Amino acid sequence: MIGISIRQLEVFVAIAASGTVRAAAERLFVTQPAVSMALSELERQLNAQLFDRERGRLHLSPRGKELLPMAQEIIERLHEMLRQTGEQPLALTGELRVGASNTIGNYLVGDLLGPFVALHPAVSLHVSVENTDTIAAGLLAHRIDIGCVEGPVNHPQLEILPWRDDALVVCAAPSHPLAQTSELKARHFKDAKWILRERGSAMRVQAEQVLSALPAGKIVLELGQVEAIKQAVIAGLGIACLPYAAARDPVATGRLRILDTPFLNLRRRLSLVLHKSRYRGALIDAFVASLAAAPDSVMVNGIDAQRRSKGIQP
Repeated sequence: MIGISIRQLEVFVAIAASGTVRAAAERLFVTQPAVSMALSELERQLNAQLFDRERGRLHLSPRGKELLPMAQEIIERLHEMLRQTGEQPLALTGELRVGASNTIGNYLVGDLLGPFVALHPAVSLHVSVENTDTIAAGLLAHRIDIGCVEGPVNHPQLEILPWRDDALVVCAAPSHPLAQTSELKARHFKDAKWILRERGSAMRVQAEQVLSALPAGKIVLELGQVEAIKQAVIAGLGIACLPYAAARDPVATGRLRILDTPFLNLRRRLSLVLHKSRYRGALIDAFVASLAAAPDSVMVNGIDAQRRSKGIQP
């Protein structure tokens, strides 16, 4: 006879998301001993250690990583059953953990979250702003439910859905010599001083692609935030590739100049990233659908196909 309870599965999922018994207890509004007892009983019934203890935190064991998507699916299916009970389906509730890369989290967060919040105000959204590599790692570790990134992600366990097109722009201070040059050519960038994002970020990869198409320059600064790079460029410390959304305001006020570079390919695609084994319950489906319906979306056909393949009507 199966003796595993829903509370034990909720404890397992909560610890996986928070990393500690204390945080899981606060999340579930129960005591720490109750959480520890539920986890111990679940591990006993499964005859498996679900977490490894390291420096005061709990990290999923290999067996825990295998079982977590199943536990999440059971809990989410039960919530969907409860929502559909009665004559009128209940509004979506629960929480959704979203990882957004730097540009999206700082400059496009309204476009990313606005449509979903308008349709499902009772859902709690937890958004972390990190670089693309960290978001991919968070999805693989089941720390986040869905990612939105500005760079390429290549992993067999992750699925990419296009969201919208975007572009970088090469920027300089208005007093910079390149900003004073008419009809810029690639040769004018010889020995240019560049300011780049840190390694592991999508912007770093894209900027390096730009640099490879230009005469040799010099990297004078590496900074971890788009805003810091923008301020360094405004101060005249060098030039940089910036997201257009980040450059728009200082350009409008005359503190920054966008260089005309038709000889460079600065287009890029913003994408959603999902774990292939993660059950896509009502919350994830609703989030993806809200972006598909947004005016500037470029993924409507893709998501419609995804939804039809799961038997979900648009």
